[in-house]
Amino acid sequence: QVQLVESGGGLVQPGGSLRLSCVASGFTLAYYAIGWFRQAPGKEREGVSCINRSGDSIYYADSVAGRFAISRDNANNTAYLQMNSLKVGDPAVYYCATRRSRSCRSSTQAYANWGQGTQVTVSS
Repeated sequence: QVQLVESGGGLVQPGGSLRLSCVASGFTLAYYAIGWFRQAPGKEREGVSCINRSGDSIYYADSVAGRFAISRDNANNTAYLQMNSLKVGDPAVYYCATRRSRSCRSSTQAYANWGQGTQVTVSS
């Protein structure tokens, strides 16, 4: 059974950090590009970051560049999103997703597998 499970979300103060994890099961993550997306209430799901299959091409949305870092650990079938300097504009449900391709795409439609999401809340 193909499955992605995110974890690591929670409540953090502005300026704080969280590390999200995305564990894949039922397939080999190394064959996939991995994207992180987020969706805030009343807004469309938006791309946050993506890492290509080989790990040598990474994309960040302008809103998170310099604060977030995506990585992958193929040996453990896991991807990560390190989020630093969290702001009031960052709260959302964060999702990881995969596409069986060497490259990233910004559209949600390009990703076939999705996790259930993990909630990130930023509040003082």
